[in-house]
Amino acid sequence: MNTRRKFLQHTLWGGLAAGSASFWERIVPNIDLLNADVLPVVIATWGPNTKATAAAWEVLSKGGRALDAVEAGARVPEADPEDSSVGYGGLPDRDGNVTLDACIMDEFGNAGSVNFLQHIMHPISVARRVMEKTPHVMLSGEGALQFALQEGFKKENLLTDSARQAWEAWKVKSEYKPVINIERHDTIGMVALDKQRRIAGACTTSGLAFKMHGRVGDSPIIGAGMFVDNEVGGAAATGLGELVLRTLGSFLVVEEMRRGAHPQKAVETAVKRIARKHASLVKDAQVGFVAIDKKGRHGAFSIHKGFNYVLYQQGENKVMEAGHLLRG
Repeated sequence: MNTRRKFLQHTLWGGLAAGSASFWERIVPNIDLLNADVLPVVIATWGPNTKATAAAWEVLSKGGRALDAVEAGARVPEADPEDSSVGYGGLPDRDGNVTLDACIMDEFGNAGSVNFLQHIMHPISVARRVMEKTPHVMLSGEGALQFALQEGFKKENLLTDSARQAWEAWKVKSEYKPVINIERHDTIGMVALDKQRRIAGACTTSGLAFKMHGRVGDSPIIGAGMFVDNEVGGAAATGLGELVLRTLGSFLVVEEMRRGAHPQKAVETAVKRIARKHASLVKDAQVGFVAIDKKGRHGAFSIHKGFNYVLYQQGENKVMEAGHLLRG
């Protein structure tokens, strides 16, 4: 009887310990329960995007709307000629054309998207105009360009000298092979939660370097490259878009959180789903997810080692390493 009583006592205290941050941090890496209800917060894929999260934080710290924050953040790499994976300076397709994809989503479930857009530096802002000024969610190609010009966006040449030189070098062999974690940078996906608990997300990219002309990946697809639900949280993806498209990865992450999963467990589930369903492809392909929930907790995970992300919370703009599924 005494042994049984001690067992029950230990079980009780164990259950109480399970509710503490320290307990979960020990058994589940990066669980980060200490940050629950610490608002605002913004998270973005890839370490080089600290300037993007800083721009978003500038909006959030003043009590601004999450939607404005993610647009402001996404515009930073879009305008950076040194960024070879987003916007101006993005590497072209195999025919030498810089084609851009982007999407944005607000706390009401409204969404806007553009894909295969050329000559416009800020596709994320065009996507927002699609959301706010049209009855549609997505505009594509020439139609997206026509709409952008009607809205006052400037037509520009987005192919920088460095991007053109990289394309010229690629044409010597013309071998199409996505490279895992190239320069530890890729598509930027961003999710923000403001002081009023409004959540929004954005995703913008120039897509895979030297892709087939007309190729569109996951980034402009609501539910694939990015998804938010103001009742639950939000998620964004980066990496090989074809794998994210086949699993609607960001939607899956949010639905896992809806069922009660911590953001870290939710992103792990999404990565494991990809690895299980497309085992023959993941050896040479990277996919990473970031997520936050309505409590301000976050998670990040990828297929391979090397994916990092930026978290701006409690006044700190930190680059953090994500966990990964495959070893070696």
